[in-house]
Amino acid sequence: MTAPEGRGIAETAHTGNTFRILHVSTGNVCRSPITERLNRHALTVRLGERLTGGLIVESAGTWGHEGAPMEANAEAVLADFGADASGFVGRELLDEHVIRADLVLTATRDHRAQVISMGHSAGLRTFTLKEFTRLVRAIDPATLPDPVDEGVVERARALVRAAAALRGWLLAPTAEADEVYDPYGAPITFFRSIGEEIHQALDPVVTALTGVPSDV
Repeated sequence: MTAPEGRGIAETAHTGNTFRILHVSTGNVCRSPITERLNRHALTVRLGERLTGGLIVESAGTWGHEGAPMEANAEAVLADFGADASGFVGRELLDEHVIRADLVLTATRDHRAQVISMGHSAGLRTFTLKEFTRLVRAIDPATLPDPVDEGVVERARALVRAAAALRGWLLAPTAEADEVYDPYGAPITFFRSIGEEIHQALDPVVTALTGVPSDV
């Protein structure tokens, strides 16, 4: 898995051979670190290190604890799934993170609104995690580029375009259905329930991105 680059804005954003997935929550110490590292882990398990080279998965917080480690309970959740928590450093969400991102997945609708309010034409590539999961489930994988012949980057770009086209046609059953609630300060049992919620939401997304189901 390719590690995030530094703070400089990539000159070839949304082009070339990379695809950036940005996970956003509030403090960038609980939900978005869990989502980032579970996503990286799942992509590597499905594709292997060599084939995930074009996918960059990172995270930030709208009120990010800049330079902070993730919460200890978040680390414990990642360990439950065999995902790597090492080397994580919290970040405050900056314009350049949104500019570089090809797909922004937020924990809540409020986070989504905050990202979109930053501009940078982010609306068509910003979703809540659960919203994106719902849209992805409705997309016929046969309509997406083959990940082997055309690569996972082209497949990922096509997936985002298809999901954006479906938004407005496939609504959430309730407003709360698109939310991942904040476990900050909660006991490990609640962290684990949130971790499982995130894991389940990510599974169809990773399957759609890679073309490889989770049971392979």
